[in-house]
Amino acid sequence: MRNALIVFGGWEGHHPREVAEVFRDVLSQDGFAVQTSESLDTLADGQRLLALDLIVPVWTGGNITGEQVRSVSQAVQNGVGIAGCHGGMCDAFRNGDWQFITGGQFVSHPGGGRISYTVRITDKQHPITQDIQDFQVVSEQYYMHVDPAIKILADTYVPPPGADGPHTPNGPVNMPVVWTKLWGKGRVFYSSVGHDAKVVAQEPHLTLMRRGFLWAARPEGK
Repeated sequence: MRNALIVFGGWEGHHPREVAEVFRDVLSQDGFAVQTSESLDTLADGQRLLALDLIVPVWTGGNITGEQVRSVSQAVQNGVGIAGCHGGMCDAFRNGDWQFITGGQFVSHPGGGRISYTVRITDKQHPITQDIQDFQVVSEQYYMHVDPAIKILADTYVPPPGADGPHTPNGPVNMPVVWTKLWGKGRVFYSSVGHDAKVVAQEPHLTLMRRGFLWAARPEGK
């Protein structure tokens, strides 16, 4: 049985407890022994992290210590997977190597709050996205600064029609939504969809998260 740790907290607007419950159910259904923690101090326990197969952060807008981010970095470098979505992973911490590990950082949502937008599957052969079609979602559309090394599985057009601001004269861009990358021996998975638990749990997004967890987790027996 593989072991997963969900660490949740931070800004309540992203429903961290409820999202953690959704993820705990998914992971349990897929045979993981799931631990949960509401304290970032858990991330400082390097030996505990190294014994895991997957770390799932659900924490928006926090302050992580150097010791905590180093422990996460070392664990992932040694093969522990890390996977998450929306602000819970890529608007979590802005210090240390966190953004380098995860592959991106939220910058803005040019359309304002929740809007309807299309997520376009760009890699239809990857095991995470195989047989999943483009889909509509009503949520915050994330404009991201991203690591050019990420492998993009899905994207969206930004800005949405009608949006105005100092960046709009640059024209529309294809913005990554779902991606993977590597950090040492560890696998990283991220989706920018998921403002709250309801959006996270909608299909086909929940299937993307389920497959992303399975892909990122340390392979059994390793």
